[in-house]
Amino acid sequence: MQNKYPLLSQINSPEDLRLLAKEQLQPVADELRAYLLESVSQTSGHLASGLGVVELTVALHYVYQTPFDQLIWDVGHQAYPHKILTGRRDQMHTIRQKNGIHPFPWREESLYDVLSVGHSSTSISAGVGIAVAAEKENAGRKTVCVIGDGAITAGMAFEAMNHAGALHTDMLVILNDNEMSISENVGALNNHLARIFSGSIYTTVRDGSKKVLDKVPTIKNFMKKSEEHMKGVISPESTLFEELGFNYIGPIDGHNIDELVKTLSNMRDLKGPQFLHIRTKKGKGYEPAENDPIGYHGVPKFDPTCGQLPKSKTIPTYSDIFGNWLCEMAEKDSKLIGITPAMREGSGMVEFSRRFPEQYFDVAIAEQHAVTFGAGLAIAGYKPVVAIYSSFLQRAYDQLIHDVAIQNLPVIFAIDRAGIVGADGQTHQGAFDVSFMRCIPNMTIMCPSDENEMRQMLYTAYRMNTPVAVRYPRGNAKGVALEPMQVLEVGKGKLIQQGQKVAILNFGPLLNEARIVAEKHNYTLVDMRFVKPIDEQLLAELADSHELLVTLEENAIQGGAGSAVNEYLQKIGKIRPLIMLGIPDFFVPQATQAESYADLGLDAAGIEQKIQVIVNQ
Repeated sequence: MQNKYPLLSQINSPEDLRLLAKEQLQPVADELRAYLLESVSQTSGHLASGLGVVELTVALHYVYQTPFDQLIWDVGHQAYPHKILTGRRDQMHTIRQKNGIHPFPWREESLYDVLSVGHSSTSISAGVGIAVAAEKENAGRKTVCVIGDGAITAGMAFEAMNHAGALHTDMLVILNDNEMSISENVGALNNHLARIFSGSIYTTVRDGSKKVLDKVPTIKNFMKKSEEHMKGVISPESTLFEELGFNYIGPIDGHNIDELVKTLSNMRDLKGPQFLHIRTKKGKGYEPAENDPIGYHGVPKFDPTCGQLPKSKTIPTYSDIFGNWLCEMAEKDSKLIGITPAMREGSGMVEFSRRFPEQYFDVAIAEQHAVTFGAGLAIAGYKPVVAIYSSFLQRAYDQLIHDVAIQNLPVIFAIDRAGIVGADGQTHQGAFDVSFMRCIPNMTIMCPSDENEMRQMLYTAYRMNTPVAVRYPRGNAKGVALEPMQVLEVGKGKLIQQGQKVAILNFGPLLNEARIVAEKHNYTLVDMRFVKPIDEQLLAELADSHELLVTLEENAIQGGAGSAVNEYLQKIGKIRPLIMLGIPDFFVPQATQAESYADLGLDAAGIEQKIQVIVNQ
């Protein structure tokens, strides 16, 4: 380590970084970038975003007195270099692994991680709260929010800026613009003016002039307009942030560490809300990632010397199957519309977006808008399909109720990453969607056990005229044959095996685990398929003919499919022993999916063990 990374090996905290001379910062950044590439290529994880913020990370920890000054990263996958500089360098080989360090900023992990964040667009809201508290403490604590990677597109970010501008609280928002085409970088001149705009002389003159001219409205307005015009010539987008009450500076080159240090040093003591716009390149310093920042956003283990990622397995994922279904239906119906909140690749919609660009909409990181946009299309007679991760749908719960369900609009929710997701951990587990949707009137909820059933359910949803959710897991499909699509009878389960004494009621993709147990012990096995409406007739028959019922689902036990079974049995007075297997009442940490299933008792061994405890009593 010391021979390969002579400077980085000496940095165990930002205090060590701040002991270095400014001339050593670029060599540190070079070592940090090389170490990040080496580390992530050996562990898998987020790469391109971290490569793009290396200089910014070094400059921030050099200028600001972290952790006293508080630094918030948004989106959290930018924070790998931050983790390396804040005492976790030697733990990076454990990232995203069971009992390892978290892939996102995590408060329980480090004093330097101010806000636990796995999703996006929350930094400015939290930052306003932290900045207000710092103002009340009067301790000189600074608050910095780094927002980028599309996170600025979410409405919550603008709500927070609107509030911050009104409060006039001291804080800095840094927009990491990694080629989002917000503005054109005008180079050295712009960097020079950024230093002028952030410098104490310019700020004193500007603020002093405003105070002096407060009682001379005509001159004051002329001066204000002149200042805005000057900035507007350099960076036209500044007007938006200025109107929200921020002092806008930039854009500047986010890979010029000297410019970053000078500008941040100037801005550190400015009063009121400040907005620094930096331009960076996602994947900076590693040519394959620069050329393909999307492909290198999240990477498996790979050899960085060959410049290529390993080819993915030929087994399609559930997301791939969904994307293929979307294309198949779009060929037949020009009114089918696919909607994604910035997850085109993850949701399997790349081919659909290319083949049917007029029927494809990426609304950016705006889950609330995605759902209500779909509602508007449904009102107009179209067939919107909102492809959304389970954990992202949580952000649009109000829209799901008010804008879709109350109006009983035919919006299809293709809920990806339902259940255990693996290495992304607590923030991304799809543990709650059945529970929070099941209580909403007019909703139909389907849980396919394999990809063929998923296609049939999507087609059934397409043929319905009400809100429908089809939830499916992350990862490879089962490899079953795909049958011609036909409409399923809504609310009807499917008997897989008739057995004795114990009936396992499966909801979703754990069917094969349940099958192992059912075949071994001659239990009845049912693929329930629908959580809502639930197959009431089948439940009544199973309660009459079995001594023990077992429900199995990849969702929180509270309020989930097992609760639906229990509620109906109580309603009809058929009280039977019932085991509800699912996700317990805690946030499931990062691990592989297989490790999580074993830990939660949702694999065959765990299912069998929990049943046998009751059977043998």
